[in-house]
Amino acid sequence: MLRCGDVPLPLALTPVTALSAPALPEKDDFEDVFAHLESVEDPRLIVVGDDAAFAATVTRLMRTERLDLEVAYVPEKRTPATEAYGLRTGSKAATVALQGVAKPLPLIRDDAGIALVGRALVCGAGDDTALVGEAYVDDTRLFSGTVPGVRVEPTPAMPGLRAAVDRPRWFGGYKWLSGRAIQLGSPAAVVTRDGVTNPRALKRSAFYRHDKKWKLVR
Repeated sequence: MLRCGDVPLPLALTPVTALSAPALPEKDDFEDVFAHLESVEDPRLIVVGDDAAFAATVTRLMRTERLDLEVAYVPEKRTPATEAYGLRTGSKAATVALQGVAKPLPLIRDDAGIALVGRALVCGAGDDTALVGEAYVDDTRLFSGTVPGVRVEPTPAMPGLRAAVDRPRWFGGYKWLSGRAIQLGSPAAVVTRDGVTNPRALKRSAFYRHDKKWKLVR
């Protein structure tokens, strides 16, 4: 089990071997985790933390070619990732982490090699956060011109992701487009992946389905 940051640990998980990491774990934080898992029969990695920690874990599994490892997620409260995959929280999530079944799912990543587990938000840079540019989901244009922003979410079913212009719900809700990939071009786009904002604005950004699936316990 990887406990990320100062988060409550459900009682059901107290007997499980736990390793601690920062709220947003980095590359070196996974070395001991992987070393321990390699010595265990039928390993399963339980991540206790938030979406950022969960995404960092899946990213590391992808980059080290360990996507065959079963992964469970135990957040304290509901998050975009729990909504995307229909996951529980707290003590109920802990029970699922121990007793649930891992199933292969499409893995969504971006062109920087970072996995997306819950939601990405894209807006403009500067004082006016309106997003200028254009975006396509597969071959279908999502927008061209100026919009408040764009949201991208993974889906448990193929083709793997969905995207929508980030309008207020009272404006009529989101009009989702599903596809394998979304490509966006803009003079300056600020991308926030699972709560972590990219340190600099980007002119191009893409999210797409990885060529391999991952195993999520549900």
